[in-house]
Amino acid sequence: MRQEGTPGKATRRRNVLLAALALFLLPAIFQAAGEAQAQEYRREQRGLLDFLFGGALRNRQQPAPAHEARPQKPSTSRQRSYRPAAAAPSQPPTPPAAEKLESARTVLVVGDFLAGGLAEGLEAAYAQSPGVRIIDASNGSSGFVRDDYYNWDAEIAPLLDEHKPAIVVVMIGSNDRQQMTVGENRETPRSEAWLKEYRQRVDDFADTIREKNIPLIWSGLPSFKSPSMSSDMLAFNDIYKTEAESADGTFVDIWDGFVDENGAFIFTGPDMNGQPARLRGSDGINLTRAGKRKLAFYVEKPLNKLLGQAVAPDIGEVALQNLPEEQQAAAPAGPVFVNRTAPIALTDPVLDGGTNLLGAEVKPIGKLIKEGSPERPTIDEAQPGRADDFALRPVEQNGSLQ
Repeated sequence: MRQEGTPGKATRRRNVLLAALALFLLPAIFQAAGEAQAQEYRREQRGLLDFLFGGALRNRQQPAPAHEARPQKPSTSRQRSYRPAAAAPSQPPTPPAAEKLESARTVLVVGDFLAGGLAEGLEAAYAQSPGVRIIDASNGSSGFVRDDYYNWDAEIAPLLDEHKPAIVVVMIGSNDRQQMTVGENRETPRSEAWLKEYRQRVDDFADTIREKNIPLIWSGLPSFKSPSMSSDMLAFNDIYKTEAESADGTFVDIWDGFVDENGAFIFTGPDMNGQPARLRGSDGINLTRAGKRKLAFYVEKPLNKLLGQAVAPDIGEVALQNLPEEQQAAAPAGPVFVNRTAPIALTDPVLDGGTNLLGAEVKPIGKLIKEGSPERPTIDEAQPGRADDFALRPVEQNGSLQ
């Protein structure tokens, strides 16, 4: 007997068959549904979630028709106006160089590539001086050692005759750290024979300038990045200083301007105005524009003493032809007499003939009389009312003494 409510074997078998059939047909159903969806949405890839919730996804993803304008939400943010960044203030243009006078004094610069940089700095320094003309006669790869390449002892005299300079400025030696041919031998740098021959060549060069009665200014060499090269430059500077001064010239020591407080080489340092600037090139040898100008700054001081009024001539020496016609007509035809009071030195022993201040009445000083003498007896008692009067005296009040 089978109990009620309990499924029979046939029923269970039917349920199992239905479940197996559902599992077998489910992929086919999904595939058919996918093909149907692919036909409707050919460009969309959909999965199981899209099959189950396809309607909601289509309503959410379907773009709005082209003819329907989507409502634009008004923007509450203010539009920011962009202004172009202000351009950096440009440096004032360099004024054009003044036209040189026919009577301008010529400064001849000779030497190696450092002398070329010195000439460039001097041209900038005297650009506004019509009475000074700078001539660069340097040879970049030259020196006193390789006289087979360029012999300065033989070339300096023709240069002086050609340019007829008022002053000669020399800067040379940075290329001389090499062997020198002395007779039939090749001497190593700074050996005894090398130094003897080198001094002789420098002396002959300086004597040629002195024989022409031309003032000589010799600029020393700066330090370099290589310590050994800097050591050689110091030795060369000692030779230049000795030979230049023996030829009645002036030696300009520039070493401290291109080293730090410890004497070490620097790339960046104060320029001629004291502002930090790049002075040397990346190779540690060449000079930048600021370095060239600083180098010229050292040479300017002794050079200005020799140039005198040529550095800043007055209107009579500048010449009226450089001025506009209306200014030429307004200029005085001749010298104007100006009555000026002659200066009086404070150390003048006679004070220009005067012994008293203007308007002062000086009473003669009487004879000093020593205290205690018959003319000036000593006063032992304190005088009444004086600061040293400490005596007690009776005071009269109401007609009676107190």
